[in-house]
Amino acid sequence: MAEPRVPGADESDLGLACGETVDYHTLDMGLRELSCSCGDRHAVVQDVHPLSRFVPEDLVAVLNDVVETTDGSPFSTLHLMGIVREEFPESIVSESVGEDGTVGYSMVWVAQFDARRLHEIVVELIVELMEHAISHTEDSEAMRAFERQMHEFDVSDFVDQYRDAREFTDEHDRPA
Repeated sequence: MAEPRVPGADESDLGLACGETVDYHTLDMGLRELSCSCGDRHAVVQDVHPLSRFVPEDLVAVLNDVVETTDGSPFSTLHLMGIVREEFPESIVSESVGEDGTVGYSMVWVAQFDARRLHEIVVELIVELMEHAISHTEDSEAMRAFERQMHEFDVSDFVDQYRDAREFTDEHDRPA
């Protein structure tokens, strides 16, 4: 959990779950993971990152159709990271930086774990969200088909393939 601000501390310091701090000005919009002075790598997500960072565009469209958000806006990275933070409150820190016009994003999240592990967690949570949505259908065949597909679905394999397809080698990756 992030530490309270110390009087006189730099206002742009973000307290990480590992106990270290990072100046959020150093977290550019293409950054997905940072090497921390604690020795670990931490996933970085910003509200400007599209959901397609984690799942294909056609699934993003499905999520927008089936997920009702409390604010009425389309399901976005903001909503997704809220779910992740709810599930892992001690492992995710976030900061609202919308008033700082120098960074290009309004929200930033930094995870205790690396970007690949975050990707797996995100996919697992999206599957849970989809399972919940399909449980409300009256079409029992659709429910059985979904359950069959989920028994064959390997999150780790999906993440490996998706990350390869997205070419996450630098900040210039392309949607799949």
